[in-house]
Amino acid sequence: MPKAQFYRIGIFCCISYKYLILSIVSDLSPEETGKVVAIVTIEFIAMQNHYPAAEFLLVDRDPKLSEFLAAYLSKRGHPCNASPEADKALDWLGQNRCEVVVVDLKSQNGTASSLIASVRAIDSRLPIVVFTEKGCNEAQVRAAMRAGASGYVSKNLPTEQLYCVLARVLATARYNARRMRLQRELLGAA
Repeated sequence: MPKAQFYRIGIFCCISYKYLILSIVSDLSPEETGKVVAIVTIEFIAMQNHYPAAEFLLVDRDPKLSEFLAAYLSKRGHPCNASPEADKALDWLGQNRCEVVVVDLKSQNGTASSLIASVRAIDSRLPIVVFTEKGCNEAQVRAAMRAGASGYVSKNLPTEQLYCVLARVLATARYNARRMRLQRELLGAA
C-alpha cells in the first residue's frame, strides 16, 4: 500500500490597491503549483467585486486637512477619496463605494445634517463619522446624530489617535458587513 504524501505549501498574499502579490513556497510539482496559483487567482478576481473603491470618503471644507488625512491613511494602507464639496462627494458616492464616510461638522453649506441625510439615502448602513472642532456647537452635533451619523470625533486629536478611532470604525463596519453576509447565506441555505 503506498504511503500518503504530504505537501508543505506556504502561500503569502498581499492585497494592495486591487493587486495580488502571491508567493508560493512548496514541495509540489510545477503542475500542482500552477493549479494552486490558478485557484487563488480565480478566488481573488471573484473577491475584487467586494472591495470598495476607497475605504474612506473624507468630506471636509479644509482641503489641506483632507489631503493630509487622505495621504496619511493611504500610507497606512487605507485608500481614500477626499472632497471639499458635499455635492462632489455625493456624486462620487453615487458611482463608487466606500466603507466609512467622514464628514466635517461645518460643511460649506453650514450644516452637515443634509449631507448625512443624503448619504443615508444612498446607503443606510454606511458608517458616518462627524469631525468636530474645539468649541463646536452641541446642537449641531445632536442634529448630525439625529440625521444618521454613527458617531463623532474631534479633529484636534493627535493624528495617531484619530487614526485609531477611524481604524476601529472601519473594523466594526467590516465585521458588521461580514456578519450580515453570513446571515444572508445561512438564511438562504435553510
